[in-house]
Amino acid sequence: MKKCILFLLLIFTCINTRAQQPFSHGRLKVSDNQRYLVHQDGTPFFWLGDTAWELFHRLNKQEADQYLMHRAKQGFTVVQAVVLAEMGLNEPNAQGDLALKDNDPLKPNELYFEHVDYIINKAAEYGIVIALLPTWGDKVFKDTWGKGPEIFNVNNAAGYGEWIGKRYKNKENVVWIMGGDRTPRKDSDDLKIWRMMAAGVEKGIGGNDKALMSFHPQPNGLEMGGSSNWFHDDNWLDFNMLQNGHCRDEITYDKVTFVYKRKPAKPVIDAEPIYEDHPVCFNAADLGTSNAYDVRKFAYLDLFAGAFGHTYGCHDVWQMFAAGREPVNGPHFKWQEALDLPGAKQMTFVKQLMTSRPLLDRIPDQSLIEENNYGPSDRIQATRGTDYAFIYSAAGHQISVNAGKISGSEFAAHWYDPRNGEARLIGKFANKGRHQFKPPTSGYGKDWILVLDDSDKSYGFINIRK
Repeated sequence: MKKCILFLLLIFTCINTRAQQPFSHGRLKVSDNQRYLVHQDGTPFFWLGDTAWELFHRLNKQEADQYLMHRAKQGFTVVQAVVLAEMGLNEPNAQGDLALKDNDPLKPNELYFEHVDYIINKAAEYGIVIALLPTWGDKVFKDTWGKGPEIFNVNNAAGYGEWIGKRYKNKENVVWIMGGDRTPRKDSDDLKIWRMMAAGVEKGIGGNDKALMSFHPQPNGLEMGGSSNWFHDDNWLDFNMLQNGHCRDEITYDKVTFVYKRKPAKPVIDAEPIYEDHPVCFNAADLGTSNAYDVRKFAYLDLFAGAFGHTYGCHDVWQMFAAGREPVNGPHFKWQEALDLPGAKQMTFVKQLMTSRPLLDRIPDQSLIEENNYGPSDRIQATRGTDYAFIYSAAGHQISVNAGKISGSEFAAHWYDPRNGEARLIGKFANKGRHQFKPPTSGYGKDWILVLDDSDKSYGFINIRK
């Protein structure tokens, strides 16, 4: 009997973890309206990413499988990982292999890349896209942090790009990311090197297949543009990325808005927001570490400002922290334990909400609300589709809705709880005039989403609180 039960549990686990299989719809591309990512057949794709920068370098096959399976169960659809990782050029991977021979980008070590192959293939089994960084930025420009060494230049960037592009050209679950936490310097070859590497990847892929590609920047302080500051008009850059710098209550929603409005239109995403369990602004002594509220607040504000998806991050997971491993900036948990931190679990509810309504016609629209003067800690952010609207109140402040922005003579209103994914019906209202809604609770950590639906639609919620 015990064997039978174990067998049935094994079958259930296999079905459950492999239910997320998007690649039957083809590799990703930019949607026709230039705002989202879709599959080749037009099926919408919601980017719920995780930063696992050291995935290829620090995890063995069994550990990588454990990590990918876990994130797939939580609903993650993208993993951002680096081939030549920050700690990874002179430190062998978990299999004991260095990435390059003589630190030469034109001399890749086959054994190292066979391990990368395995993980990319395993990710595809779990329906996970690998946002693949060919290198971390410190291999172009070391700066005051990062282990380097600086190995890329105008003589080898294109060659390495072509080699790695050719190797993974048939992997439908690969999206390419240039950069890696670096700002191209003025009066240097940095821009030229990244452009040459991108061109090399495209050449390696060849044929009619377009390499979907972006650039992962450093935080830009008060500058708004992220990757668009340097590459927005480059044909190889298909969508823009931002990074916020791991501080609380940044105005990333304004940066998303800025890039969203640039011409030509290109999708935009916050690809490195504040990580869960990260020293806030790298200053744990004075500011503490980030929590679930910090990370989910960025998710909803960024998405409602116009981002096509969102990347979550965890300080313990990106570096795959484990006993005996050199810690970076004071991690608290082994990576296996950190997979289930509250913020990671709550990303499931982010995806649950965003995919519960039509995805591709959603636009940011602050004209839905009257309260547009709050700062980041109290921000109210609004977005809508043709027949629905989502309004996020970061601290549970009252929301004044200007009706008539969605279809229908009447709308149904719900409160959606970002802590547990539950919804509660408020009632039905005439779709005209002004309506005020007071969230169930207010204050620090008491964020809520007001959901408005055309009453003629039958969207509703699976997890509804009676």
